[in-house]
Amino acid sequence: MALLDGKVALITGAGRGLGEAYARLFAAEGAAVVINDLGRDEAGQFTAEGVAQSIRASGGRAVAHTTDISTVAGGTSLLDCALTAFGRADILVNNAGILRDKSLLKLDESDWDLVLQVNLKSMYCTTKPVFAWMKENGGGVIVNTSSTSGLVGNFGQSNYGASKAGVMGFSNVLTLEGVKFGIRVWTLAPAALSALTAPLMSDEMKEQFAPEHVAQTALYMVSSLSGQRTGHTLFASGQSIRELKLVSAEGIPGGGYNPGLTAQDIAAAEDKVYRPEKALTIMDFAK
Repeated sequence: MALLDGKVALITGAGRGLGEAYARLFAAEGAAVVINDLGRDEAGQFTAEGVAQSIRASGGRAVAHTTDISTVAGGTSLLDCALTAFGRADILVNNAGILRDKSLLKLDESDWDLVLQVNLKSMYCTTKPVFAWMKENGGGVIVNTSSTSGLVGNFGQSNYGASKAGVMGFSNVLTLEGVKFGIRVWTLAPAALSALTAPLMSDEMKEQFAPEHVAQTALYMVSSLSGQRTGHTLFASGQSIRELKLVSAEGIPGGGYNPGLTAQDIAAAEDKVYRPEKALTIMDFAK
């Protein structure tokens, strides 16, 4: 039995790259897939249509969705498309994203707004209706795409980094809100070959960073292989797969417990303030 038999997966930004790799693998594992993308190929056809046609030609089930999901109406239409075509919505992979890289002093307001609109607001627009459907129908799995650019930073990506850091915060809250409804939530920080990075990579690196390698991690997340895990952030590339966590140092008592604490006292205790002792997840703060 295939890992995703009977499941319906909604994948945004699935007309090429990582999203396409997820769609093809999920379909091969038995899922019906709804492929969202606004992009077009050189002939002017929606890339989502091409991927859906290819999956159907291989015996899979797929439909294309080519509506802008960065509006509430557009996000709701993604769920409507899934329900009309396949009657369910078991998996949502929020993968759509864009880049408008510039250092902060060169960054225009329009570049900031567009990246936040596509990369972060679209997750609200797609997730709210799907989350509501999952709540009433036995649960599901949501994977939100972040980036190390947001988790640790990258030069020239203040807009992109802010949007991707927001994704992790969004996922952390959804984890808490979804537990009692059987909704599992993941954050995925992928590193993979793209049209932007391909010219900078050797043939060996292109193979190492092929999107298909990350797709296996996404499949693990949304399938029964990961059990009841929720609230985790995984970094995934062809070179490594690892969990990323917030860490806490031992720390010192604050002024409310230690009256008279001064800035000088904090400086004197830097070995306890900064030295990491324990890895934390959002669930530690929920206890």
